[in-house]
Amino acid sequence: MKINVSRIGLRMNPDYKKVIPRFFNSGIERSRILIERVLNLPEQEAGELLNQVLAEFSPRYRDIKSIFVKHFELIRYLLLDTEQQHLSEVNKLLLGSYFTMEYSLEAAALFNPSIVEDPDQSGAANGKKKVIISFRATGESHISSLVFKRATLDEKGNIIFEPSGKFIGEGVLTEKSKINKEGFETMLSQLSLPSEIRRQILEQLNDPFYYKEIEMVLKSALQPIESPIERKRLKYEILDVVNTNYELRFSPESHVSERVIFPVTYAEKNGIEDARFVRFTSENGTVRYAATYTAYDGLTIRPHLIETKDFLFFKVSPLHGKAAINKNLALFPRKINGQYVMVSRIDGFNNYIMFSDDLYLWEDAELWQQPKYPWEFVQIGNGGSPIETGKGWLVITHGVGPMRTYCLGASLFDLDDPRKELGRLKEPLLIPNEDERHGYVPNVVYTCGSMIHGDKLFLPYAVSDHASSFATIPLAELLDELLGTAGT
Repeated sequence: MKINVSRIGLRMNPDYKKVIPRFFNSGIERSRILIERVLNLPEQEAGELLNQVLAEFSPRYRDIKSIFVKHFELIRYLLLDTEQQHLSEVNKLLLGSYFTMEYSLEAAALFNPSIVEDPDQSGAANGKKKVIISFRATGESHISSLVFKRATLDEKGNIIFEPSGKFIGEGVLTEKSKINKEGFETMLSQLSLPSEIRRQILEQLNDPFYYKEIEMVLKSALQPIESPIERKRLKYEILDVVNTNYELRFSPESHVSERVIFPVTYAEKNGIEDARFVRFTSENGTVRYAATYTAYDGLTIRPHLIETKDFLFFKVSPLHGKAAINKNLALFPRKINGQYVMVSRIDGFNNYIMFSDDLYLWEDAELWQQPKYPWEFVQIGNGGSPIETGKGWLVITHGVGPMRTYCLGASLFDLDDPRKELGRLKEPLLIPNEDERHGYVPNVVYTCGSMIHGDKLFLPYAVSDHASSFATIPLAELLDELLGTAGT
């Protein structure tokens, strides 16, 4: 039986006008030359130039001056003498503006959506549900970040998005995100690092310090090492021993669409990819939201976890253990038999299931699903966290077949023992149609999370790694079809 999949006909395309202010790092020597040029400007000319910059860019941000101050502090250590260390407010702000650039978050893509119930359901009429949808936004240099939109699902399964906020910005790192200098010194002493370079690194760091500070300091401290290869190796080795946990806080005045989680640590400098959000209910009934994502540094991928209760305060942690590798990790929405449960794809081809007493430590993985049908012969993976239904755990899967076409499927697993597969669709649930097969990566439909609303499964999905769209599927029809495939 062919399952009735209804495409809503709404396409969320990337918006290149959505920009955030980023630190502009032009290198140590060029930065020193630039600082000298700016500080040689006559006082009146500097003031007039700053006013021009503020007049042009202040309307684009909630507080552009605070951004300039933050970026000035990142280059303060490059100032050459005591006199330069005591600059006027105008010079500090003007220097900060020269070390600021705008970054277009969605210039390349807005895709791989995930959906969860909004923690604030106030104002939602009967039959409607407020939701938060996360997207992977990709911009210049293919760097990915995490953005959000708030919407309402109505009783017919339609989605109505709230207007986006005017300002977009990164969260503020909390004090707990700072790194203790004494502990870092101990880590450095265990590395094969020349003593003079070790001393320079430690002298330039505040105590405690943020992760971004060590990245800046290393650019200058490692310059005496002649070999670029050795310099790069030491940089990676040092950054690898720094604690990559961090916390971000957004202003309660900000709209959820104004919040962006942009890469903070070296482990994720090339991307926060494919966040799979789930509404997780603890054994005591408390609720929090968790998302696994892929941290990408340009060479290596590592699984990380984001946790939040309100989408204002976020805690970010790396996952550890022999099985915390590769992509496609997705957390079940509750513990099963007293353990956390995760879906993964540790070998890149098959689905695995993992159990752990510790949310951040995953040592063992069991083979769960292998490609079975032609449309998934290349590989199979999950399409977000499992969804609990009265008939079993519903898992949306993705499969890759001929011409590297990505399709979405579905499987059903036993509620008490999710190792047991109760059924799997023989044919794809959703395949790219003619309007969806063109984009950055052709012939791809993909999702990072869906949810049940009323009698339907609401499915956000990516279109060829460029944009996002939405579909609904009758839940009873899908479950009946899955149970009808048992044993086949």
